[in-house]
Amino acid sequence: MPKAAAEEHDIAGHTVRLSSPDKIVFAERGYTKRDVFEFYLAVGDGILRALRDRPTTLQRFPDGLDGEAFFQKRIPTRGVPDWITTAKIKFPSMRTADELCVADLAHVAWAAQMGTVVFHPWPVRGAAPDNPDELRIDLDPQPGLTFRDVTAAAGVVHEVLDELGWVGYPKTSGGRGVHVYMRIAPQWDFVQVRRAAIALAREVERRNPAGITTAWWKEERGQKVFLDFNQMARDRTIACAYSLRANQRATVSTPVTWDELSQVEPDDFDLRTVPVRIAKIGDPHAGIDDVAHDLTPLLEWVERDEKAGVGDMPYPPDHPKMPGEPPRVQPSKKNHANWTTDS
Repeated sequence: MPKAAAEEHDIAGHTVRLSSPDKIVFAERGYTKRDVFEFYLAVGDGILRALRDRPTTLQRFPDGLDGEAFFQKRIPTRGVPDWITTAKIKFPSMRTADELCVADLAHVAWAAQMGTVVFHPWPVRGAAPDNPDELRIDLDPQPGLTFRDVTAAAGVVHEVLDELGWVGYPKTSGGRGVHVYMRIAPQWDFVQVRRAAIALAREVERRNPAGITTAWWKEERGQKVFLDFNQMARDRTIACAYSLRANQRATVSTPVTWDELSQVEPDDFDLRTVPVRIAKIGDPHAGIDDVAHDLTPLLEWVERDEKAGVGDMPYPPDHPKMPGEPPRVQPSKKNHANWTTDS
């Protein structure tokens, strides 16, 4: 059978070329590059709400999920349409890169044409790349737990947010996890926002220590839901709302209401079902930009914890050693002969 011809699409005032539209991306379900392209057009308002003006890392699969994949953090200097916008971001090393900064749906479609399956935006806008405007809570189930265990933990997050007077927006991760997003005023840097996330996570943990943990080291987590505070560290990203995930089920990280969260299953939401859902009920995250919360209450919790002798937590391994960070070594290795307090 001859290959399908390339197509041209007029999207947001730009011409986006779709080449090899019949190339298989999700082999088990037979979903093609055209299916991925059309999916992102169908969820356009929702994914733009998640991506607009955000520096975004692209997880690309040029030959489908069965081929090689890579994360693209730098936009190429050649072969890119002149209307593509970028933003300069800094890595933990303080090196910089010009990353895709989504201005309209044509940018999303262009990325899909380039083999992008998953979109990983920074929690910042391109105009203020060092000041997060989005606080993200990542609930990660440890081995042996179910999705219902995670949604129960998310309910505790909801309880704490209600007491703060904050509005949180939950979504499925596309796997077994749950993400909760809150908009914040872009007045604080990554260090401050990460510390605020730790304080929030610790408060949630105090409400259910038998089922929730903030322990960074896996050997200390047990069979609990881990609140991954380091998703707020610089250059750590999460698949955005309405992003496909890189699994053969073609699941989607999907916004839900708090009432829905305890009833849905991650596999309910995939490349075929989510466009139908968003056309029928709209986007449960439609109001996410209505309020930007003041981080001050959480920073006061940081001070409270520090006075109680509970300070910072280890950073991800790719980060330089940070001021006030505890030793970055597994507890089981602290007594190793070669370990020192400078490790």
